[in-house]
Amino acid sequence: MTSARFTMDGTPALIVEGNGPAPSSAELVGGRARSTGVVEGDDAGWTATIPLEAARLGGPVLPLPTGDYELRIDRAEPSHPVPLAMLGTLRASLEGHTVRIGPPIDPAYDSGEGQDALERRYAARAGGTLENAVFFESFYGRNASCNPLAIDRELAVRSPSLTRYWSVVDYSVQVPDGALAVVEGSPEWWRARGASRLIVVNDWLRRRYSRRPGQRVLQTWHGTPLKRLALHRPGFDPRRAAAVVKESRRWDVLLAQNPYAAGILRKAYAFLTRPIWVEGYPRNDVLSAGDATATRAALGIGEDERVLLYAPTWRDDRSEIVDFVDPAALAAETDAVVLVRGHSRTLQPGRDTAGPRVIDVTGYPDTSQLLLVADALITDYSSVMFDFSVTGKPMYFLVPDMEHYRGELRGFYFDLAAHAPGPVIRTQVELVTAIRADDAASYAEAYAAWRRKFNARDDGHAAERVVSRLLDQHFIEG
Repeated sequence: MTSARFTMDGTPALIVEGNGPAPSSAELVGGRARSTGVVEGDDAGWTATIPLEAARLGGPVLPLPTGDYELRIDRAEPSHPVPLAMLGTLRASLEGHTVRIGPPIDPAYDSGEGQDALERRYAARAGGTLENAVFFESFYGRNASCNPLAIDRELAVRSPSLTRYWSVVDYSVQVPDGALAVVEGSPEWWRARGASRLIVVNDWLRRRYSRRPGQRVLQTWHGTPLKRLALHRPGFDPRRAAAVVKESRRWDVLLAQNPYAAGILRKAYAFLTRPIWVEGYPRNDVLSAGDATATRAALGIGEDERVLLYAPTWRDDRSEIVDFVDPAALAAETDAVVLVRGHSRTLQPGRDTAGPRVIDVTGYPDTSQLLLVADALITDYSSVMFDFSVTGKPMYFLVPDMEHYRGELRGFYFDLAAHAPGPVIRTQVELVTAIRADDAASYAEAYAAWRRKFNARDDGHAAERVVSRLLDQHFIEG
């Protein structure tokens, strides 16, 4: 017979015990993380201790991300479900061979009724003194990254006494030094969002937002658009249009990378009367003068190895990353290390890609560091193209579904094929041929025009300018 239990003694762990010969291994395997346990025992009985935390992609040891994990133990058959356990940094339950890990929210609040109660309490607190604090959220709390992260880092230097909260889906999300993580939906999360003087987000606020007197919202957004957004998306949906307008009315300032993006975002979000700051993207500052040594070391990439970054955007008609590239074959054919980076919307669905000289970095917290590491970018319609061009390094546009994406899913604001600063290709065979040809000179003029239009303000000082405006206009106190 085999049984299991959770423990909080020291490291939160799953303890599996059994009679008979000890298994050779014990581990929890999820889509984006795994944890290997220690097995002790003899022929009469055994115990496997599997930590409910792990280090990923060279980062610190953190609680396992929320999700389902397969319990793999040779010859062991867990026979009884273990009820939900609160473990401080997470919640966990076991049913058969599946371990379900959730964020550390009291079950009383982790329900529709519980969240409704917290929302009503939040909305009722209309007055009161605001805290000189900033509430950050990036990609719905899936990581601490993008423009909010760069602004956080600048604020930490310029205003060290400022309180900085980060919204996270769970404690597997690493927040910047000196910041406080608050788990989305927890009472602490609702309080911090309601009490902070400034809210900095790079996507929709989503949950109910009730503005406090004096509270401001800086919407940094997360990319210069090629694909149509918001009110410009194909097909008119009155409910979607109403949601777009309601959301944009929550923002006080919108940040744009360049004048082209400012014009589109203003119309796409009906952001017609409030200011847009065209300051370049803070997340791109590191691309001007950053050092990739530490990130290469964290990912286990040698100093002299060539790195290709494959970073496609998400698709409205699928939840996981597109499968237009065989990364192991690409690595072999180009003698390079291939980094696979799914969009933030594909982080929780799906599983890490594996193979010789392939590293799935979908779970890596900061895309900017990956752009710094890469010697060349392979993308499709992702706004990462407008960031990577800061580096001046080669780009390849793999677009086998261009007609479907342009004509049915999203549509474009301009003709990518006519203006792309690199080869526009349809197959992996063409991609390999283009990489081997290394014909950068043929695209030099297009690349220069692209950078003049999209990267004129990406000079390494965008975060400084944004934070200066926040301080000068008293969004926060220094």
